Amino acid sequence: MNSLGTLFRVSILGESHGEMAGVLLDGCPAGLPLSTEEFMPDLIRRQGGNQKGTTPRKERDEPHLLTGVFNGFTTGAPLLIRFDNNNTRSSDYDQQRTHPRPGHADFTAHHKYGGFEDYRGGGHFSGRLTVGLVAAGVIAKKILALSGVKVTAKILSIGGEQDLEKGLQKAIAAKDSIGGLVECEANGLPIGWGEHFFDSLESLISHAVFAIPAIKGIEFGTGFAAAHMTGLEHNDAIASADGKTKTNHAGGIVGGISNGNPLVFRVAVKPTSSTPQVQNSLNWDTGLAEDFAIRGRHDLCIALRVPVVLEAVTAMVLVDAQLRAGALAPIKK
Repeated sequence: MNSLGTLFRVSILGESHGEMAGVLLDGCPAGLPLSTEEFMPDLIRRQGGNQKGTTPRKERDEPHLLTGVFNGFTTGAPLLIRFDNNNTRSSDYDQQRTHPRPGHADFTAHHKYGGFEDYRGGGHFSGRLTVGLVAAGVIAKKILALSGVKVTAKILSIGGEQDLEKGLQKAIAAKDSIGGLVECEANGLPIGWGEHFFDSLESLISHAVFAIPAIKGIEFGTGFAAAHMTGLEHNDAIASADGKTKTNHAGGIVGGISNGNPLVFRVAVKPTSSTPQVQNSLNWDTGLAEDFAIRGRHDLCIALRVPVVLEAVTAMVLVDAQLRAGALAPIKK
């Protein structure tokens, strides 16, 4: 439901326009030095209002480390991190309550929870909750760094354009939102993380990735292009005893298990559902479809804010896989 992971378990909580959003981590090893300042670079990368094409809503995103940290070090107890919501404009959502927004969870959440859901700003379904994922990712990336593993992500294209500015301009000209393609890579992975079948590394990463709002597709290595290749073309010839391969069509995972090569995958990010354009959709009060416009502060291209969140969920999964493999050395005082 709201939790992910076996030994490194991450739970998200809060709502977009409620008092707070946050994250609870269980399984973080003791002895990890941790300060609020360490969170800020990644939190700033996730924020809106910092770059062209993102929402003008900007929260301070100051992390409050409520539990699990003592004298600047993690204690091994559950870590609870809170982020206050201070820049909300909930009246925007009262005015459009009659229309479930296409592409949002308004309609499905209303039916699942009988109308008791918090609909302001998307409530618990909002991308606002990714602030907690990013915080968890800061810790996960720090744990991975102890073993020399580094996770990075970048935008490959916006609206099909590798020139990101050109892609944004397409959306601006159309007065509409636009999607994008983001790639994530993890370097330094040893051989042996992950399981076969249901807990394959691809399965676990995909599970986490689809928790990010707006993700609609994922491919590892060569991905869907493999459907047009022969076996000889796609197979990664093993070049050395440490598992390094001449190519990396598999994306660093074979049989659900890391093979010592870079982990590489890409995700498709849909256009932001809240578009400036007039849309035609159901009116709950009348039962008829009619034109309406969405108010509020929204991203022109949500893909711009995805890379840091993608790094975070990937790091979360990798730390859990590392712990399950018994590959994390104790942190000594």
